[in-house]
Amino acid sequence: MPGTGMSRRPITALALLGLLATAVAAAQTGTAHPAAAATPHRILFDNTKAETAANADWVIGTSQPDPLGEDSSPSAETDWTGALSSWGVALQKTGDYSLKTLPTGNSITYGTSSALDLQNFDTFVLPEPNVLLSSAEKTAVMKFVQNGGGLFLISDHTGADRNNDGEDAVEVINDLMKNNSVDSTDPFGFSVDTVDVGSDNPRAISDATNPVLHGSFGTVTGSIIRDGATATLKPSDNAAVKGLVYRTGSSGSSGAFFATSTFGSGRVAFWGDSSPIDDGTGHSGDDLYDGWNDPAGTDAALALNATEWLAGGSGGGDGGGTGSCTAAQLLANPGFESGSTSWSATSGVITNSGSEPARTGSYKAKLNGYATARTDTLSQSVRIPAGCAATLRFYLHIDTDETTTATAYDTLKAQVLSSGGSTLATLGTFSNLDAAGGYVQRTFDLSGYAGQTVTIKFTGTEGTKLQTTFVIDDTALNVS
Repeated sequence: MPGTGMSRRPITALALLGLLATAVAAAQTGTAHPAAAATPHRILFDNTKAETAANADWVIGTSQPDPLGEDSSPSAETDWTGALSSWGVALQKTGDYSLKTLPTGNSITYGTSSALDLQNFDTFVLPEPNVLLSSAEKTAVMKFVQNGGGLFLISDHTGADRNNDGEDAVEVINDLMKNNSVDSTDPFGFSVDTVDVGSDNPRAISDATNPVLHGSFGTVTGSIIRDGATATLKPSDNAAVKGLVYRTGSSGSSGAFFATSTFGSGRVAFWGDSSPIDDGTGHSGDDLYDGWNDPAGTDAALALNATEWLAGGSGGGDGGGTGSCTAAQLLANPGFESGSTSWSATSGVITNSGSEPARTGSYKAKLNGYATARTDTLSQSVRIPAGCAATLRFYLHIDTDETTTATAYDTLKAQVLSSGGSTLATLGTFSNLDAAGGYVQRTFDLSGYAGQTVTIKFTGTEGTKLQTTFVIDDTALNVS
C-alpha cells in the first residue's frame, strides 16, 4: 500500500495454502463471491449541463471524473460530497458498479477514443440538465441508447432555469427527443409536460413483476414531487413506454411522474423532479432538501432499482453490462417515414414519389430505375449487442423492363460491413431475374456479428439500357 513503508513479498506455499483454506471455508458458508463475477456496471453521471448552477448540486462527488479520488472506500454518503452522494455511495458499496462523472467543460460523445465516451459505459445519467445539448451531443446520446445503452432522464418543473440561459430541464429533455438526427419521431414514446406541480406524493402502479418497482434495492410504493413535472405517454409512437408512478388522480397516458421505455436495444427512464434524488447535502448556502430519505416516498429504492434496470440492458460499449439480451428492433426509421433520418443514401433514393408504391406508409427506398449506368446505395450503422440472436428482414420489390431470363444485367447487393468499412459478408445478390409483381420478404441471420457495430448496406447497380428498380421497405433488425 502506498505510503505505509510496506514492500511486496512473494506468497509462500504455506500462505497460499492458508488463502485456499479461507476461500473453501467461505464457499462452504456461502460468503464467498464467485470468481467469475460480471464486469461492474459502468455508470456515467453528467456534469456538463449546469447541474451545479444555483441551488442545484447534482453530482455524486467533487472528485471528477473518478469519485474514488475523494474516498476510495465510502461507507457513508458524507464520504463523497454532492447532493447525489447518497445515490453514488449506495451503488459503490455494492461492488457491482463503476462510477464516473463527465466534468464541466467536456462534451458528450459516442464513438471516440475518449475514456469518458459513452461507448465505455452502460448507463448515462442526465440529472436535471439546464443547457441544451448540441446537435453532435444529441446524436451521441441517441446512438448510445439505440445501440444498447441506458439513459436516465431527470427533469424539474418548467421555469426552473437555474443558470438563466433561457432553457430549463423540461425544454432540454424535450429538445433531445424532438430535435435530433437519429430519430425525432417521438422515439421514446413520451414528452415532458410544461407544468409546475407544487407538491404531491405520487403512487406506484401495481405490478409485482416490474423490475424497477420490485428490484434488488427494495419495493417502490411511490415518490415525491416538490415542484416538478409530469410526462404525457404516447404508446402509439412507442409501445414499450410505461408509466410506473403517477401524480395523484392521474393514470394511463397523463400525469406520469416516473416512466420507462426502450429505443433500439437500449432502455430509458424518466423522472419528473430532482427533489427525490436530493440527499440534502448540497453546497453550503443552497436551498437543500432531503428527498432521498423523505418517508412520503421510496425514492432511494426507485433510483437504485432503475439504475440497475438501465444498466442491465445489452450495454452501450463492447463487452459491458450483464451480457443479457433485451429483445428489440435496432434499426432507426425502419420504414423510411422520417425521410432520410438515420440512413445514408444516394440523393433521391428515399422518396415518397408515386412511381413505385411503398409497401406501407408513404416512403420507401427506391434504388436505380433510370435505364442508365448508375450505382445507388443505402446504409445504416448499428451495434448488435453481445449475446443476442439477430435477424435482418426487409421487403424487396423488383420491377424491370429487361426481358431476358438468363442474364443478370442489374443487381442489388445486401451486405454487412465492419465499423471500418470493409465487407464482412454479402448476404444476398438480387437482379432483374428476380423481378416480381409485389414485395417479397428477405431474411438473413446476423447472429454471428453480435457484440459488433456493423453497417447494413444495399448497393444497386444498373446497366445502360433497360431499367430495373429495386424498392426496399419495412426493414428490421430484430435481436432476442
